[in-house]
Amino acid sequence: MRGSVYTFKIPQVEGGATVSIKVIWSQKLLYHEGQFSLNVPFSFPAFVNPVGKKISKREKILLNVSSGVGKEILCKSTSHALKELRREVGKMGFLYDAEVLTWSSADFSFSYNVYSKDLFGGVLLQSPLLRDIDDRQMFCFYLFPGNNQSMKAFRKEVIFIIDISGSMKGGPFESAKNGLLSSLQKLNPEDSFNIIAFKMDTYLFSSVMEQATEEAIIEATRWLNDKLTADGGTNILGPLKQAIKLLAETTNSIPVIFLITDGAVEDERDICNFVKGYLPSGGSISLRISTFGIGTYCNHHFLRMLAQIGRGHFDTAYDADSVDFRMQKLFTTASSIILADITVDALEHLDSLELLPFCIPDLSRGSPLIVSGRYSGNFPDPVKISGTLADMRKFTIDLKAQKTKDLPFDRVVGRRQIDLLTANAWLSGSKELEQKVAKMSIQTGFPSEYTLMVLHQTLQDEKAPETILIQDVFNKINPLKKMDLQKTIMLGNLCVGFGNLTATAENIPPGTEETKSSEATEMLFKAASNCCGRVVDRCCCMCFIQTCSYMNNQCAIVLSQICAALACVECINCCIELCECG
Repeated sequence: MRGSVYTFKIPQVEGGATVSIKVIWSQKLLYHEGQFSLNVPFSFPAFVNPVGKKISKREKILLNVSSGVGKEILCKSTSHALKELRREVGKMGFLYDAEVLTWSSADFSFSYNVYSKDLFGGVLLQSPLLRDIDDRQMFCFYLFPGNNQSMKAFRKEVIFIIDISGSMKGGPFESAKNGLLSSLQKLNPEDSFNIIAFKMDTYLFSSVMEQATEEAIIEATRWLNDKLTADGGTNILGPLKQAIKLLAETTNSIPVIFLITDGAVEDERDICNFVKGYLPSGGSISLRISTFGIGTYCNHHFLRMLAQIGRGHFDTAYDADSVDFRMQKLFTTASSIILADITVDALEHLDSLELLPFCIPDLSRGSPLIVSGRYSGNFPDPVKISGTLADMRKFTIDLKAQKTKDLPFDRVVGRRQIDLLTANAWLSGSKELEQKVAKMSIQTGFPSEYTLMVLHQTLQDEKAPETILIQDVFNKINPLKKMDLQKTIMLGNLCVGFGNLTATAENIPPGTEETKSSEATEMLFKAASNCCGRVVDRCCCMCFIQTCSYMNNQCAIVLSQICAALACVECINCCIELCECG
């Protein structure tokens, strides 16, 4: 519904029936000053409690913590009364089991610390999964900033590039402006800043970089409030070139560009190639670019790729309410760099190597650094990591490599790798990369731009269908002849796409689009509602199929035909397995 709210309607549930729902999803842990936090929705509205007689209910939460680090972890806080089941280095197990009269009214939250005064890290190695699409070994190395306050952050020169096109008018611009002003307050007096607002033309706050004094920030606030109005089109390359020119003479600090937009433009590949050509391949500290997208009309994959090229960070907000918070969080991560120009020695001696992201980002005080990939050959042990500190001294650390079996690599890094490879495929136009992303999506269960979600109805004792490669199905035949229409519903693509040039040109505000997940829900509900009244034991499972190169949004025609065919299905009284990634 809004990118974080999902609905699924189960029709014709009789009184006294038991509805079993299994939901599988992945989410990032929040990290702040050495503390990891997990928050899981676990609050139920009052109307789900039966009226009248108080009926005892059972709530149960089993929590397993596997930190992946060889250090002691310490539980800091929890919302529910957890009983500790086991504890070992880097791992903990807890159980909450209670009889209640009303369902929980509080979300489940849990936080823990991996304490270390100094910067630390490690390397995890794992063999490929059974039937893995890639037979190379998997690796993941991580760095944690630690709690050493003497490790200073780099001085920075920041330019905010903010979209003020017509689609930003009202809530989006006000939220982005508030996030920008809040970020200005986080600057230190020795930092400097500037602001470039853009539509088709550009508007510069100052012709030179300004010291982040209280007076300059007040003047910038006045300029944003009084001098700018959101209207007109979108031109990103012009202000980006202007910002690069302003930061060209930066010394003894990190130049940072922070791009904020809600729109897509036609020359996005040209922008990436321009920035790639401008930035040096190594050596001295160069420009960093972080990007922030608002809504679904901007091309998230372009913004992610631009940030990847610029060794920066990317984030997005799907609704105006979350813009301010997410912008501040992204800016904190992007601007609190304590170790820059990080390199990994000895990897060039491997037989083959895939590194994601391909440009290793900096280590920030507000976030751990995680880099993963595939390799073949003998992995070095220890692994030497080098970088540059804020005082321009060189820093090195040896990370011990350890093999692990019980850490679900595909769940930990799968979503991240799919996003990075999709951005690479978008920029390069590589069909081979598209195929790889599609296969990874099918293997891991994470949605991708090159796969579609399918709901397949099976009998209770029937085995779930094998993976459907839609490329084979669409090769020379009509897909409707190949699929059993009484058992399969194609729910469509669940990702954001590659931007919407038409919506950007027409200045349609973010948040006004119809949501794909809602359409899929309504389609499924209508199909199931046409079932006959007799209840039979059936099960529905979610799976992914790979899209072919010529399959597009015309699928609506196919979907309507599938819905019509489902009208004669006897009933769907089902268990649902959903994969959601965020």
